[in-house]
Amino acid sequence: MPPKKKTKKTTKKAPEKCENDVEAKYKHSILDIAVLQDHIAIQRESAIKIQSDRADLRRRMRDMEQKLQHEGQDHRDVNSDLRRQYKSMQTDLSSKVKRLEKEVGQLKEELVLCQDELKREKREREQVEQEKDTVISDLCHKMDNMETDYEKILHETLDCLTSQLSVAGQEWKGKSTELHQNHKDLLSEFGLNAANI
Repeated sequence: MPPKKKTKKTTKKAPEKCENDVEAKYKHSILDIAVLQDHIAIQRESAIKIQSDRADLRRRMRDMEQKLQHEGQDHRDVNSDLRRQYKSMQTDLSSKVKRLEKEVGQLKEELVLCQDELKREKREREQVEQEKDTVISDLCHKMDNMETDYEKILHETLDCLTSQLSVAGQEWKGKSTELHQNHKDLLSEFGLNAANI
């Protein structure tokens, strides 16, 4: 018996659905990668800003130290009151320098954290890419297997159909020979020659 048309339609829909799933997963992976790249760009900008702020703080600290040295040289001969003021100012500046050094330390810690997070994001992105490549490879392998299976089923169906057609042809040939013979017999009963008709 020949295969039903409904079976052929179902067979064609399965690869299309699989292709749509692969395409959707591929688009989803591309979106994930774009989000990760944006996140990395933001982290990179933050790290650059932190480094710039750190360099500015160091420059300001050097400038202040130079200012202190110049003021010390310019005011050596000043009376004790000015020296007291200078010491007071030096104390203030020292505390400011300490505060700035503390801020620099905090910024360094933040920079280390940002660098660690950037490394983690890179590792996660690489892992996502590896998983994506694995999934794509698996899907390609499955598609190849499905194609081989469908080809095998098609060949088997065609072979079965060919053998059924051959059997049906032999049956019809036998029946037509029998029918021709019956007609010849009937014509000969009426005295007619089948070859002349």
